[in-house]
Amino acid sequence: MKKRLLVSAIGLAVVLSFSVASAASKIDGKVTNKSKVDKSANIAIGKNNKARMGSISMKGTTIGKTGVVTNDSKVSKSANIAIGKGNEANMGSINMANTKIDGKVSNKSRVDKSANIAIGKNNKANMGSINIKGGSIGKSGVVTNNSKVDKSANIAIGKGNTANMGSINLQNAKIDGKLSNTSKVSKSANIAIGKNNKANMGSVNMTGGSIGKSGVVTNNSKVDKSANIAIGKGNTANMGSINLQNAKIDGKVTNKSTVSKSANIAIGKNNVANMGSINIKGGTVGKSGVITNTSKVDKSANIAIGKGNEASMGSISVE
Repeated sequence: MKKRLLVSAIGLAVVLSFSVASAASKIDGKVTNKSKVDKSANIAIGKNNKARMGSISMKGTTIGKTGVVTNDSKVSKSANIAIGKGNEANMGSINMANTKIDGKVSNKSRVDKSANIAIGKNNKANMGSINIKGGSIGKSGVVTNNSKVDKSANIAIGKGNTANMGSINLQNAKIDGKLSNTSKVSKSANIAIGKNNKANMGSVNMTGGSIGKSGVVTNNSKVDKSANIAIGKGNTANMGSINLQNAKIDGKVTNKSTVSKSANIAIGKNNVANMGSINIKGGTVGKSGVITNTSKVDKSANIAIGKGNEASMGSISVE
């Protein structure tokens, strides 16, 4: 199916964004993306390119207390492809940079029998995910990823790449409100191939930033009959996990993920495979901080093959 989609995409060579983009704006009302994409191709080729399909993108935007942003897009039997350097392929996702969130942000996208592919260097492939870089989630802010991915493939091939499926990814963000991942991934594959790559499925990943006393982060994702694979050197495969790096935690962090009949695999040197786990590296857990892992793993495999590798299942790791 993936080969047919790729051949069809290159043959068509059309650009169909079906997305909402916003920059330096203030939102106090409602913004909703209810687009439907079927049997189509969206392609970006070159340097620092982005291919968006059924997605919402915001940069330097303020979402007020009454603001509501919802991505209710549907993508079926389609391909979203970014080829080159520093590229991004976003399908059924919400992407925010330096955004202040005091209202509600919800991703309810549906992706079925589709492929999201990023090929090159420092690329990202996001499917059914929420990605927040910088900015903040205020006390009244609520961010929820309720995406569904079925029978689809999310692939990042190259160096320093990331493949995210049904995940929430935060970088240098301040969280004082509520952030919840309730995504569902079924019969799908999330693959990162190359060097220093990451494959995240049904996970919450946070680098830098802080979770304040009133902040609540919950991963309640469900992964069924799927595969999350990172192949190369210095790679990481995360499934149904919460991963915190150099973050300050004074609020509550809970992993309630469910993984069934699935495989999480990291193959190479200095690789890590995490399934149904909470992993904390650097940073601090303050007096008011609460970390809880109640994940469930059933009939699944978590595998790390190579040199200097780690495989963690249903665990809490603090380094």
